Amino acid sequence: MDKNQNAQANMMATGNIPKLLAKLAIPAVVAQIINLLYNIVDRIYIGHIPDIGADALTGVGLFMPILMLINAFAMLCGAGGAPRAAIALGQKDKDGAEQIMGNCFALLLCFSVVLTIVFYFSAPALLSWFGASPDTLPYAIQYAQIYILGSVFVLVVMGMNTFITAQGFAKVSMMTTIIGAIINIVLDPIFIFTFDMGVKGAAIATVFSQAVGAIWVLIFLSGPKTVLRLRIPNMRLKASVILPCLALGISTFVMLSTESILSISFSSSLSKYGGDLAVGAMTIITSVSQLITMPLQGICQGGQPIVSFNFGAGNKERVRKAFFTVFKACITFAGLAWLLIMLLPSIFANIFTNDAALADYATWTIRIYMAGIFSIGFQISCQQSFMALGQAKVSLFMACLRKIILLIPLIFLLPNFMDNKVFAVFLAEPISDIIAAAVTTGTFLCMFPKILERGPVKVTKQ
Repeated sequence: MDKNQNAQANMMATGNIPKLLAKLAIPAVVAQIINLLYNIVDRIYIGHIPDIGADALTGVGLFMPILMLINAFAMLCGAGGAPRAAIALGQKDKDGAEQIMGNCFALLLCFSVVLTIVFYFSAPALLSWFGASPDTLPYAIQYAQIYILGSVFVLVVMGMNTFITAQGFAKVSMMTTIIGAIINIVLDPIFIFTFDMGVKGAAIATVFSQAVGAIWVLIFLSGPKTVLRLRIPNMRLKASVILPCLALGISTFVMLSTESILSISFSSSLSKYGGDLAVGAMTIITSVSQLITMPLQGICQGGQPIVSFNFGAGNKERVRKAFFTVFKACITFAGLAWLLIMLLPSIFANIFTNDAALADYATWTIRIYMAGIFSIGFQISCQQSFMALGQAKVSLFMACLRKIILLIPLIFLLPNFMDNKVFAVFLAEPISDIIAAAVTTGTFLCMFPKILERGPVKVTKQ
């Protein structure tokens, strides 16, 4: 254990930063992309089910708000606890870091019990409220209730895998999602088509794959190779340990939970102005958007341990260099992705459906919705760096700015001023993207020198 700890600490403290970022971020990006396959592969197969594909895809898309809320609770613990554990390691407080990890795991189990009960029984009513029509509601319920029963596995995989990355074990973290995704890809066509289980088969395959991923995470974190070990005594919840983690993780929670509110807002408005076709297009657009935002999250996830560890160790120059390396990587990736989507939107639309009308509708709406996606590299890199530096309050505000303050009001306001109501709903996204990116980037660059000068506070109480 001491040998592992010293090796990881030395790597964080002295390794070449661009090479170190590549070592940590490439597996994290691969893991994020593969993680998308849990849900995107489902949507691809579901969208190609003969006769019912378009309705089934729309129905499964309406489950997205619930799925996002489950993910939000997972990351409330993971995104809040992992940076604090990394800072503790930088301060040479291994016991404190393990206590943080144990408390976060215990809270994830508590969340899983409550969320499973609440969402399982409320799913039919919620899905109807989200905009499900009589044609799409049966498919939405079939998928939702099976997925919800396996939500404990989702919470463990997403919440605890961040602690593996935070220790510098990026390849192990990547394997978590690779294993699950491969199982999901193999089982999906078997359950959907061979066993003729349709939407139910897609949900069962996803839950099973998440269960395997959860087992993999727990075996590693309780085994001999990890630096931080999951121990039962550390699972006793303590307010002094868990509350600061929740305070830091609340910004990511808000980002993900407001995605749920956004999904509801988009679905209800598009159902009103464009019907099932517009809602189905939004399901495709959400999937394409994730192909950009999730790799960006992976880049930031790879950079977070470097920033947090060296911030905790008081190495200001390495913190500064790590941030700007992440910053340049994010804006480059987002710019290239924006160019590709603007040039070839139809390719992305046709991946998810063989319904010509839905594919055509999605093609023109993708260009509108993603017109400002180039700016998301600025937004995510700066907002995530606030978290890596332990700046909970400002990170929370920036998470709220784009979605709650800007985007949600624009979704409902813009259609009042434009003749093409569907165009107006989709236009809200690029407007909010660009404004939020400008504000977040400007704020971070102004505050960054002051944060470095002030330094970190002790992350655990003695």
